[in-house]
Formats: sequence, C-alpha cells, structure tokens
Amino acid sequence: MVDLSGVIRPGDGIVWGQACAEPQTLVEALIAQRRELSGCEVFLGINYSGTVNPENADHLRLSAYCGIGHNRALAGAGVLELLPVPYSQLGALMRAGRIRADVVFVQVSRPNVRGEYSLGLAADYLVPALEVCRAVVAEVNEQVPWTYCDKVFHKRDFSLMVETSRSPATPSSRAPGAVETAIARHAASFVPDGAVLEFGIGALPEAVCSFLEGHKNLSIHSGTVGDGIVELLQKGIATRADAAMLIGTRKLFDFARENEAIRLRSSEYTHGPRQLARLERFVAINSALEVDLSGQVNGEVAGGSYVGAVGGAPDFIRAANQSPGGVSLMLVPSARIVERLSGPVATSRSDAGVVVTERGAADLRGCSLRERERRLRAISENS
Repeated sequence: MVDLSGVIRPGDGIVWGQACAEPQTLVEALIAQRRELSGCEVFLGINYSGTVNPENADHLRLSAYCGIGHNRALAGAGVLELLPVPYSQLGALMRAGRIRADVVFVQVSRPNVRGEYSLGLAADYLVPALEVCRAVVAEVNEQVPWTYCDKVFHKRDFSLMVETSRSPATPSSRAPGAVETAIARHAASFVPDGAVLEFGIGALPEAVCSFLEGHKNLSIHSGTVGDGIVELLQKGIATRADAAMLIGTRKLFDFARENEAIRLRSSEYTHGPRQLARLERFVAINSALEVDLSGQVNGEVAGGSYVGAVGGAPDFIRAANQSPGGVSLMLVPSARIVERLSGPVATSRSDAGVVVTERGAADLRGCSLRERERRLRAISENS
C-alpha cells in the first residue's frame, strides 16, 4: 500500500476527485493510515465507492456539499458536516481557504504521447483546488480515458504517484420505468433546435436524451453528463459537450477517450455566471425530491435524511430563466408535488420555470400563486 506519511501532515485539508473520478486506491490508503494522520479535514463530493464509512470519523473530520451516494450514511450517522452552498461557490471557498485543500488526490489517465496525464473523468472543483494545494498525489489508472481537460499534468507535477488498473466507482442504475419515460417525453418537447442543454444528476434528466431524436444543432453545457450524450454526439444531434465531470459507464468512458467533442472544464467555467449569461436557448433540465404548490423545490432532504444537495441547479435555473429562448425544466413524479415541502427550499418560487411530471407540464412563468397551484394540481397525483 502507498505510504502517505511523506506527503500528508496531521491536520491537513484533503480534497479528492468525486463520483467516477474518485482515486479509490489513494482513499483506501488514507483510511488505513488515518490514525497516523489524525485530524485531517476531508472534503467529500459524490461518494459512490463507499470507501469512507462512519467509523472512519474517529480520526478524520468529514465534510461535503452533498448527501449523494454513501454520503447519506455518513450524514445519518452524524459524522458529516454538510455545506449547503451552491456548486458555483466551491472554487471560491477553496481559494479563500474556507474549504482547505492542502493536499489533492487525483485519478488520472496514463500519459499521452506528449507525456501529459489527463484528469480523465472530472475537472470540476479539482481545478481551483489544484491551484492552491501544497501537494498533488496521483493514482494513474489505466482504465481511465485520456480526455481533453482544462488541466493536464506531467510526472514532475506529482509529489507521489501510484499506478493501478481498476474500474472507476459508478452509481447503481436501472432502466427508466413508465413514469420516468413519460416525464422525459414531456420534457423533450420543450427543447428547441439549437438549444444548449444542462443535465442534472440522476435518471430523470438522463432519460430526456432518448427523446431528442430529430433535434438539430444541440450542444451541451453541464455540470455532469452521462451515457445518454453518447448517441446525441454520435448521431450529430449534438455537436459538443462541455462538462465538469462524467458520470456513467464504460460506454461513456470509451466514447470520451481522446474525443475532442467532449471537454472537461472547471466548475468555475461550467457554473460561472459570466459564462452562463452568454448562452442563448439554454435549457436547464433538473430533477427534484419535491415541488410544492407555489413552485418551491426541495432538492436536499427526503424522509428526514440528507440525500441531495443545493448543487448546481440554482445556478443553471437562474441562467435558463434569463437566457433568450431558454427555459428551466424541473422533472418530478406527480406523487412528489406536495402541499408543503418536508425539507429546505433549494430553489425558490421566484425561480420557478416549467414543472414536468408523467401527467404533463405546468408552465409557472408569469403565473400568480393561485394560477400556479391550479396548474400544478392538474399534473399532480391528486389532481
């Protein structure tokens, strides 16, 4: 096992790649050596691997911006400090030292012919973290594709390096059911030709890709992209994708390998207000845990458990509302339109756009509270 003691000091702040970009071997090494490195502050993103467990908080201080994946168990055990901040602020918080990034763990591809290592599956907040860190520790995973990224490395950039070959951590998935399919079909009707698309995390936004056949000149500007974009790009329905990270399967990873149509960007680019303000016909496609009858959205808490995030949805929703020809789509099963939210408001009613369920769509733009309630009841389970 790789020895981290020469790079990490007790009490350091550590950041690593999230979701499919998690350097699992390095995280396992930190967990195994946590007693010797006691007091380190670990900032977690999406946690699909489950390597970090509640008992690991005995010597590590854990924080995260989300409860996605195995973070839910950490939050439920009371060992995870949750930061309810928009995704667009994470880079600034790292630069200011409010989220400490003394050491950054990265999972990278093998080098190309120029000796450049790629971040492979995620650039997002790693890019600002890498600009302020003291040391970079790399897991070179031969199963990670070389992708076009905002940041590339040379061997000299790494304070420590380990070579591995293991499948990236991926989310569990299932085929869309009848409800998800109906929601996606309704949502796709709001996408015009020439649109710039954003896809939130989860099966519902991803399912919309299947109903964009026949559309023309689409492009993608998103925090995440999944397997669904592969056919859009292969068939020429979409021309390019700028995203902060890839969350999918081998299908997506193989397609992204050395593919100039996909570029991984810093979250300060994908979620930045200046860049978003330039987009025309921007369509933000997100899902929710609940929507109330005024259009407020809960994207964080379900059944008393922290399972979501403030995330990037508020940034993209606001941009879509202001984009010429744009629209914000909030996808939710009809059973989740409720009288009152059971969790915090992640997206305010003033930012409400179009709510889509399997029963149809409710366009809330310019509507009074009374009219919003009427329209939402019409597409709810209790209509």
